[in-house]
Amino acid sequence: MSRPDTPDLYAQDGPYAWFRLAISILLSTIGGAGMWVVVIVLPDVQTDFGVDRAGASLPYTATMAGFAIGNFILGRFVDRYGIAPPVIASALFLAAGFSLAALSQNIVLFTVAQGLLIGLGTSATFGPLVADISHWFLKRRGLAVACAASGNYLAGVLWPSFIQWNLQSADWRETYFVIAAICLVTMVPLALLLRRRPPEAALAMDPASQRFGQHTTGLSPTALQALLIIAGLSCCVAMSMPQVHIVAYCVDLGYGVAPGADMIALMTGMGVISRLISGVLADKIGGVRTLLIGSVLQCAALFLYIPFNGLASLYLVSLIFGLSQGGIVPSYAVIVREYLPAREAGQRVGLVMMSTILGMALGGWMSGLIYDLTGSYQAAFLNGIAWNFLNMAIMIFILFRGRARLAMS
Repeated sequence: MSRPDTPDLYAQDGPYAWFRLAISILLSTIGGAGMWVVVIVLPDVQTDFGVDRAGASLPYTATMAGFAIGNFILGRFVDRYGIAPPVIASALFLAAGFSLAALSQNIVLFTVAQGLLIGLGTSATFGPLVADISHWFLKRRGLAVACAASGNYLAGVLWPSFIQWNLQSADWRETYFVIAAICLVTMVPLALLLRRRPPEAALAMDPASQRFGQHTTGLSPTALQALLIIAGLSCCVAMSMPQVHIVAYCVDLGYGVAPGADMIALMTGMGVISRLISGVLADKIGGVRTLLIGSVLQCAALFLYIPFNGLASLYLVSLIFGLSQGGIVPSYAVIVREYLPAREAGQRVGLVMMSTILGMALGGWMSGLIYDLTGSYQAAFLNGIAWNFLNMAIMIFILFRGRARLAMS
């Protein structure tokens, strides 16, 4: 019987790696509260502070901004100190942020708490966790990355239900205090289980020696990083159109709010399945091809929204959309690990994740602006499709550039 400290136990794809993945999913699901809570309590916050809907929406925008920037900042800390310190900091930020927000007497302080503390705290449980888990897997890296990234979607399934249940017996301020306590009590002990640093061999691995890394592009790391940032921004501008505006679209069509909310839940649930499928696919064909497939399917789903606006057809198209788009964002982390230095994974994955979040924010605003100018969402869908084509073009360029380099070698 082997000793518990044998090297095999802590090797890539080993038993400890799978244990670590399970802890990462739990942390991502718990820490993901920061992404969803403010959306659920928005009507109560609006009434409490006596502001209009635009003013009540500012805290969500601030949260997304903090979440985006934090993916890069905390990603750099992961490269230097490992994942445990940033996640512990995340727990402290979330506990402080939810507590400060609960005590806020005006919308300004509430917005600051959401963006500076909750948004930043939530970020450690997305890109940084994904980057960390990527070091612990080689043969099943795509699946591991997809599983870790799915915690964000699982949070979208679990937290809204918990919040709605809690609001039946408490107001939004008491609910925020409860969430602060949950984050602090659960995340710190879980983070301490992740103190072990990745295997040195994984950090020292040259991308060219990895399974799909032999398809080098000939681009400098900076140039490839820039392309991935543009691709991440563009795909999520397209992705945001249904996710941000499907409820309003259903209201415009006369179906009401409830079907739109159901469609968001359907997209999110199918997104988890999509992430797992794309993770398995990435282990077989690589991140670039997997992302390209997801982008093509997402583009097709966006096209389907234009002619089909019946209630049943919208449910079906939303299901297709969820199955197509869920695996796109985790594929960027796989691509970074295939082509770029392992020791810089935290900041490089964080940069791409930041671009995807900014793309969601930009796309949501852009679609609303187009609707205001045209009085219809048809042009907004076409705008999303155009951005989607840009993402596809970048992936095709990287793929064929890699093939050309391989043919010359």
